[in-house]
Amino acid sequence: MIVPVGKIVKGGGMLYPYKGIWPEVADSCFIAPGARIIGDVKVGHESSIWFNCVVRGDVGKIRIGDRTNIQDGSVLHVDSGGNDTIIGNDVLIGHMAMIHGTSIEDEGFIGFSAMTMDGSLVKNKGMLAAGSLLSPGKVVGSGEMWRGRPAKFARALSLNEYKAFAKGAGKYVQTAKYYLDEYS
Repeated sequence: MIVPVGKIVKGGGMLYPYKGIWPEVADSCFIAPGARIIGDVKVGHESSIWFNCVVRGDVGKIRIGDRTNIQDGSVLHVDSGGNDTIIGNDVLIGHMAMIHGTSIEDEGFIGFSAMTMDGSLVKNKGMLAAGSLLSPGKVVGSGEMWRGRPAKFARALSLNEYKAFAKGAGKYVQTAKYYLDEYS
């Protein structure tokens, strides 16, 4: 049995190729120990991928913008039917989330243990609440909160909630910098 040889990146996470394509991770990222990034994946500046996450770009591509965080235990994959996973800047993805063939625009928020399915979209400053399931092809509008299984529109988000999201993204950038100092 041949086991692919990975590369350890700053922070201790691992990169692996798929069909000769290696992930690309900006130097300012924190990739935690136990995190695995495979194949056609690009991760932007000051983003963080936390403990025991899997980001698998094998049958399509995954793009993660700047200052975005993928929290512990989350899984990001693509849809073999052609839906890539595209994540914008300043996105918060909560612990144990499952993101599959989905686009999440800038400043989007995915709650703890939420799931997105093929061809779904979370627009700018949209939120999928904790534990929710966004069905294939559904669209969370800009400034909307959706929740439930299956998720449905719940309400418009407030200005204070937007401000809290922005603080959360900034907090993760700072926390990642502390980890990089300790783990480098």
